[in-house]
Amino acid sequence: MKTSLHLYRSAPPPERRTPCALTIGNFDGVHRGHQAILARVRQAARERGLLPTVMTFEPHPREYFATLNQRPELAPTRISGLRDKLDALACQGMAQVVIERFNARLAEMSANAFIEDLLVGALQTRWLLVGEDFRFGRKRSGDIDLLREAGMVHGFEVQTLADITDQHGHRVSSSEVRTALAVGDLARAQDLLGRPFQISGHVIHGQKLGRTLGFPTMNLRVAPRCAARSGIYVVRAHGLDAHPRPAVASLGVRPTVEDHGRVLLEAHVLDGPVDAYGKLVRVEFLHKLRDEEKFPDLPSLTAAIAEDARNARAYFAVHGL
Repeated sequence: MKTSLHLYRSAPPPERRTPCALTIGNFDGVHRGHQAILARVRQAARERGLLPTVMTFEPHPREYFATLNQRPELAPTRISGLRDKLDALACQGMAQVVIERFNARLAEMSANAFIEDLLVGALQTRWLLVGEDFRFGRKRSGDIDLLREAGMVHGFEVQTLADITDQHGHRVSSSEVRTALAVGDLARAQDLLGRPFQISGHVIHGQKLGRTLGFPTMNLRVAPRCAARSGIYVVRAHGLDAHPRPAVASLGVRPTVEDHGRVLLEAHVLDGPVDAYGKLVRVEFLHKLRDEEKFPDLPSLTAAIAEDARNARAYFAVHGL
């Protein structure tokens, strides 16, 4: 159920403000826990005639404070780029997303100003759903009790949702997804996400080395601090034509041929050449073959790529597309 999404970077302009059912969070990955939250928002909006809305932040607040305190290692990795997150929110029936820039102004905003300026004034919130441990405002001074008090004054209802757990009773969270991706456990990541991990982007021109080696690739830029472990993966590519295409992909810094450290996703389509440049492609990760390696020379690299392609074909022969 994909809806038409209205996207605002900061508050909607006054003429576009509509009473909404709102939830607030980073929604990195839009995993099954997030999906339960969004389903509640969707239901409340439908029952009350409100606009189902998400407020999210860019960058992640933890990333902002990690940079501010010169501790970049504390910044979380990213499961989804912004495009994939917005697409997932639209697929969950959200009609409006407000991206608040998390900067010094927002970090220093008082809890009461957050409520009055953003929730009431800018978003016209009538119904609000947040986690039980939700904190907001300068030094995390605002909590659920303050929201409920404000709701009685300003006319909005506040609901909370307990953590969503998996079949083993473990909390479904973005941190759990990041952990699974960091160790290459795609099955666990898919169970938490409710779908395969994916990266989307427009196909860009590369160095054409893959074509020289006999394995032409389509190249996609990867968002900084990608949560997925570098390596070689069996993948499925959408957006090249009407049907998904089987492929094998390298996610990493290409240590054999480059040394600048930029992460790139390169996918070799197994069932023939494609005219992919400029197309918006979505790559679903199905199975990890091996970690990224640095080979002594190009012939060794070529032999490894050929073996990867054989293993990917074997995977699809067993599991299908």
